Amino acid sequence: MMFSIVHTTTGNKDEAKRIAFRLVEQKLAACVNMHPIDSIYAWEGNIEEEIEIALSIKTKSSNVEPVTQCIKEMHSYELPAIISWKIEGEKQYLEWIRGSTDK
Repeated sequence: MMFSIVHTTTGNKDEAKRIAFRLVEQKLAACVNMHPIDSIYAWEGNIEEEIEIALSIKTKSSNVEPVTQCIKEMHSYELPAIISWKIEGEKQYLEWIRGSTDK
């Protein structure tokens, strides 16, 4: 079985928490870590600077698409950043992710 981390950012902690709770409640994620970050990015011809909340969403790779859809449905941004990468890790921890995301 393959595992992934999905990364996204939100404009505030309330939105981040709503998304995180939904993902864990629906067993799409085992765990979501939230981190305040300073973001500098290009948007519509301007350079923007914002404080955002980054989410690190731990899940099975087979859940990446449903996680992405859930984020898009709940997100306030016109174009939310949603990226993912496959991970390896300690076997018991990965087994916990699997068990926490089995429906």
